[in-house]
Amino acid sequence: MNESILVVEDDQALRATLTDRLRGEGYVVDTAPDGHEAYEKVLNLPFDLIILDLMLPGRSGLDVCREIRQAGMATPILMLTARNQTVDKVVGLRMGADDYVTKPFEAAELIARIDVLLRRVPIHTGQGIHEFGPIHVDVRRSEVTRDGKPVYLSAREFQLLRYLVERAGRTVPRKEPLQAVCGYHVDSLTRTVDSHIGSLRVKLEENPKHPEFIVTVAGVGYKFMGSARK
Repeated sequence: MNESILVVEDDQALRATLTDRLRGEGYVVDTAPDGHEAYEKVLNLPFDLIILDLMLPGRSGLDVCREIRQAGMATPILMLTARNQTVDKVVGLRMGADDYVTKPFEAAELIARIDVLLRRVPIHTGQGIHEFGPIHVDVRRSEVTRDGKPVYLSAREFQLLRYLVERAGRTVPRKEPLQAVCGYHVDSLTRTVDSHIGSLRVKLEENPKHPEFIVTVAGVGYKFMGSARK
């Protein structure tokens, strides 16, 4: 396993409990007691997942989530919220959180949510730097830049981009990323992949209506045409 998780929680007892449980599950765990320290660690250290408490001193979990996404990092974020924070849950998801768990929670539920977020795309295969045109993708840090400027991608968009980049030149049937990245059964009737592809084109292509990197193969799926290098 050995995936690295950052636990951001100001309650010392809960932070210690989570750390012990996650390490017992085989994860490498680092911690931060507030939003300022959390953001500094995220900027300087690679993490595979961030567990982020919503209510933090100094810089709130919502602020940290927003700033992480604005910095171009797509590391999965699991937010911890209180039962009466329904509005903030919605805001958190809109700002780029991938899932949330409501306090108080069972440790088994938290581990299950973590497992879902981490297993959507294999983390320890094909790591490296990919560059195509003005686009720079750092897989380990889950960062994307265009002309040196951060590009905001959701975790799922980043996973989809990585899936296509690592299969450059090959036609990828729509059902593959639908199952591997989005977690849907291949028989599900959904336009989820198409929607994410459209969003990626808007963010990465010079002309999204005439894409250069992510092209459609009619009736089959998509093909990544960028001359990516690691």
